[in-house]
Amino acid sequence: MSTRGEREMEREEKDGENKRELRITDYWSQSEQRVVELLHSTTRECANFIKVLQPFNQTHLYVCGTGAFHPVCAYLEVGKKLEDSVFRLEPLIENGRGKSPYDPKLLTASMLIDGELYSGTSADFMGRDFAIFRTLGQHHPIRTEQHDSRWLNDPRFLSVHLIPESDNPEDDKIYLFFRENAMDGEHAGKATHARIGQLCKNDFGGHRSLVNKWTTFLKARLVCSVPGLNGIDTHFDELQDVFLMSTKDPKNPTIYAVFTTSSNIFKGSAVCLYSMADIRRVFLGPYAHRDGPNYQWVPFPGRVPYPRPGTCPSKTFGGFDSTKDLPDDVVTFARGHPAMFNPIYPINNRPIIVKTDTDYQFTQIVVDKVEAEDGQYDVMFIGTDMGTVLKVVSIPRGSWHDLEEVLLEEMTVFRVGPSYCYQIIMFPLLFPQQQLYLGSELGISQMPLHRCEVYGKACAECCLARDPYCAWDGTECSRYFPMAKRRTRRQDIRNGDPLTQCSDLQHHVYAVENSSTFLECSAKSQRALTYWQYQQANDDQRQDIKAEDRFVHTEQGLLIRTLNKKDSGTYVCQAVEHGFMQTLLKVTLEVIDTEPHLSQQVQLHQQQQGLVHAHTHVNAHGLAAKWKHLQERQKGRNRRTHELERAPRSV
Repeated sequence: MSTRGEREMEREEKDGENKRELRITDYWSQSEQRVVELLHSTTRECANFIKVLQPFNQTHLYVCGTGAFHPVCAYLEVGKKLEDSVFRLEPLIENGRGKSPYDPKLLTASMLIDGELYSGTSADFMGRDFAIFRTLGQHHPIRTEQHDSRWLNDPRFLSVHLIPESDNPEDDKIYLFFRENAMDGEHAGKATHARIGQLCKNDFGGHRSLVNKWTTFLKARLVCSVPGLNGIDTHFDELQDVFLMSTKDPKNPTIYAVFTTSSNIFKGSAVCLYSMADIRRVFLGPYAHRDGPNYQWVPFPGRVPYPRPGTCPSKTFGGFDSTKDLPDDVVTFARGHPAMFNPIYPINNRPIIVKTDTDYQFTQIVVDKVEAEDGQYDVMFIGTDMGTVLKVVSIPRGSWHDLEEVLLEEMTVFRVGPSYCYQIIMFPLLFPQQQLYLGSELGISQMPLHRCEVYGKACAECCLARDPYCAWDGTECSRYFPMAKRRTRRQDIRNGDPLTQCSDLQHHVYAVENSSTFLECSAKSQRALTYWQYQQANDDQRQDIKAEDRFVHTEQGLLIRTLNKKDSGTYVCQAVEHGFMQTLLKVTLEVIDTEPHLSQQVQLHQQQQGLVHAHTHVNAHGLAAKWKHLQERQKGRNRRTHELERAPRSV
């Protein structure tokens, strides 16, 4: 040990144990303490953990790693095409400070834009100096203000994105998503806040103040909460991941954000949706300012200097060609007011997905826009800390203010042993291969975006799945293609109603008065229970059919004895299992009078309309026998011997 500084060593004997605990209260330098911690840590931390992996040009990647607590960067040649089979590390090794953290446990985010690397990371060995850097390129490196909690307060960076502000490239802005400790006076007690930060791509720092520092940096709070009945919202403050969904307007992508709770009371996750219009509105709003007897955060009450701090120097707003030309009062104001007062609320002021009291929490999200028969839907692939992927779609019930969350699939990607799962890392979707790539400590896995075959081999099951990727093509549940012929596809994502899509569920059946008929319907699952409902032609209400003398429930269907005219109507067979209800069959039963002229009218109507009287689930042979019985009665009364046509067969 070093002899510098004072050390107080205290040895405690543990009762009943032949062990000694060495407790050190020290006053030596922080770097020496960190060295001792590293000596007692596992050798695993001394590996080179890759923290930056960005495409540099058509043939090379720019790679940075922790380098055993000595960050390094290099260029990796991968070739222009997959057929090149090149994977070679260039001999030139660069210093990775300001690009990669020293400690592999620290989160970092980066993006390489026009040969310049924008990164949010820790810049020192101790992990105390967090900053947003711009390195590489022809310009001098630039960073955020150092050791100022108003700018950054122990942040954890998640992602970096370039979003155009207008048609003029000079107005382009860089947006960073991170979470950090709440600023002093911003929250009672210790709390974590989700943030979005912005800065101008053409920011080169100030001339006399903020030299080689960002002059356009601003940040605002992202709120994701569930409104409470008593006015107290349930907040999800721990921002975990962000995904930008492109739209027709590149200036206005849709932002999906994954949050978890920092509360010790309950465990939960949520997904919130944000618009760039709301984000820009907050950045054009009041600045946060500390004032008053309690030194609380309030909207800045004074005059804001011109040009407005956070505005990029360009011809769009006129007056200045560079941030170095900005007036001193603008730079001074920007240095003391980096935060906005108003928070950014999600669309509809509430999450689109909420999960509480589960064994897992959300960690990542990737979204794919899918075109279905009744519109476009955003399908979310959400990674969890249990190594699973949730495939979820939000469907508007009546409007976009009322969304229904539908869980399509839950897939375990990496699992070792009966209980242990690896946390996954999801990469952006790969088109046109329609694949999602996932990484973990075990390796990389490839997962298709759609698995239509798992939804069964019936039209109803495919329709009830409500998967925008899949549709019933007449023979099986398969991939939906918008350009396919309409007559070969059956899909209803919004309502999931198989009765309107699957013709094999709707049937018209005729039966003779005072006779019996059997409606065949059985569930595929042995654990499912079937029950029947009845609805008259002029009645909107359905009535449950209870077992009695005339109605007999069997495992194969429903037997109706001694039919009368009042039995005419619609019969619905439904299966229920674990609270899930599925319609298996819908039959319109018409009881025919025994008068001969009525039977002739029915037969003529059959021949003209080509009605189908039976289905694979309805006993066609029994129905044919009833038609034969009806025809024999007609022959006897008319004393004729000609042969009558028998009933049409089922398709």
